[in-house]
Amino acid sequence: MALRPVTRRSVSDQVFDQLVDDVVDGEIAVGEALPSERRLAEVLGISRPAVREALQRIGQTGLVEVRHGGATTVRDFRKSAGLDLLPKLLVRGGRLDAAIARSVVEARAEVGPGIAALAAERGGPALAVALDAVVQDLAATDDAITWQRLALDYWDLLVDGADSLVFRLMYNSLRAAYEPALPALAAVLADEVGQVEPYRLLAAAIRAGDPATARAAATRVLTPTASSLLGALAALSGDDL
Repeated sequence: MALRPVTRRSVSDQVFDQLVDDVVDGEIAVGEALPSERRLAEVLGISRPAVREALQRIGQTGLVEVRHGGATTVRDFRKSAGLDLLPKLLVRGGRLDAAIARSVVEARAEVGPGIAALAAERGGPALAVALDAVVQDLAATDDAITWQRLALDYWDLLVDGADSLVFRLMYNSLRAAYEPALPALAAVLADEVGQVEPYRLLAAAIRAGDPATARAAATRVLTPTASSLLGALAALSGDDL
């Protein structure tokens, strides 16, 4: 018997998801006020504390402005929200948003080489040893999902080596958005399995403390993934991404 983890979602979680979807989809326009706590509680058939908790969480995302004792108005999330909203935007209603996925892939491809260069400057031999261990695991797998998860672990080490809090927070959000989609993308990424040499070259550049070579090697690592994913996303959306 195949068992799956049991997840329990609170009432406030469900309210949060519903309101976020309405704001992001434009069902509630920028500048428009949300219904009052009392009205939302009546319409949804839940308690006011549950509504209040959901509204507070939405306020923290930057989607709305919550005024004490006043109206809660919708903000333009493209100008006010942070990367913590990215996982929620990527998959909504059980479906992958191809445009958001494209932006995740593009950001990863652009930011990654800079992270690798910093890691070469700051990481040192200990980082190279840790990267070598992941490379060994990559060489030992022929499963596309396992490969991608190990690749993410590899980049996790590089981000630590770069010693940049901003890059760390960016990477956390990108990984949180990207990782849940891996099972659906496994077939697209299957051709990457076994392509270990670019990862070895990047680890060697880290060991040598060579930022320029690390940057070039990181581009070699990331470009095939980006090309494969962008092609798949273009087909998924039915237009030229």
